[in-house]
Amino acid sequence: MAWLLVVVAGVLETGFAVCLKLSHGFTRLWPTVAFCVFALGSFGLLTMSLKKLDVGPAYAVWTGIGAAGTAIYGMVFLGDLVSTLKIVSITLVIVGVIGLQLSGSAH
Repeated sequence: MAWLLVVVAGVLETGFAVCLKLSHGFTRLWPTVAFCVFALGSFGLLTMSLKKLDVGPAYAVWTGIGAAGTAIYGMVFLGDLVSTLKIVSITLVIVGVIGLQLSGSAH
């Protein structure tokens, strides 16, 4: 269950990163509100998961999911540059996240 919280927190991290861009420096109301909701949810779920998980693997998985998810979202929906190297790098992040998740242990 703790790893599920980390995964959902990572997805919410993607949401807050995208909303941060869409807020244009917190000058647009609804993206700013969404940023706050996603950020609070993400940090809250990560905090709950750390009661059971080691901080290193959990934090790495959380940031990996957020980074990969944000990069993919940017390429698909925001017109970010798509390149073979970027796709390979994102794939390596995802493989690393899976490896860290598998190596993590619950207390």
